[in-house]
Amino acid sequence: MQCVILAAGKGTRMRPLTETTPKPLIPVNGKPILDHIFEALPDKITEVILVTNYLEEQIKEYYGDKWGERSIKYVTQDNPSGGTGAALMCAKKFVTGNFMFMYADDLHGADALAAVCEEDHAVLAMKTTEPEQFGILKLNEDGTLQGIVEKPQPEDAPSDLANISGWVVSPKIFEYKVELSPRGELEATDMMTAYAAEHPVKVVEQDVWIPIGNLEQLKLAEEILGVEGVDS
Repeated sequence: MQCVILAAGKGTRMRPLTETTPKPLIPVNGKPILDHIFEALPDKITEVILVTNYLEEQIKEYYGDKWGERSIKYVTQDNPSGGTGAALMCAKKFVTGNFMFMYADDLHGADALAAVCEEDHAVLAMKTTEPEQFGILKLNEDGTLQGIVEKPQPEDAPSDLANISGWVVSPKIFEYKVELSPRGELEATDMMTAYAAEHPVKVVEQDVWIPIGNLEQLKLAEEILGVEGVDS
């Protein structure tokens, strides 16, 4: 199985660290963010497709074409401001079957990653009490995904489950044409909502999720990993 990891962004909220180092290579507890992600991936993932842009040569030089037993392919997102959906579309030419995709700044527990990879169509989620901070999952009566509502107020939240990346989909995901978001970007979450309308997307709850989007979250990740790691 392949895993597409979106790693093209400039990481502006991580400056000054990212002025000379791409965000995926920023060390957390002594090793790059991407190393933590690679280590948590299940054995079922035999190939990683990295979508890169900003300082991408550093990433290519660091990892080469293999990490352990996994092969690595690279594809450049020419328009890194085009959104997460545009980044995902870049991987289309390399995808050969059902695959997982995730972001390069989210650390996940290994058990849930293994569980989601056993499904044909699935999404990772985590319970939250702050729906206004996340995309929130709207569920069908059978518990499968109906769609994703971006940052609703608590009284309008369709569930308490936050979208935390970590999707398993078929190549059909590339066929869905969705409107650009108000930011003028193609959003992967909108593509997933369209995908869920025609596929039974199982929701798999994650116990360990550590987002690293800014310097404060980086510090918190250091503290968490120093205690428990992300291997459960």
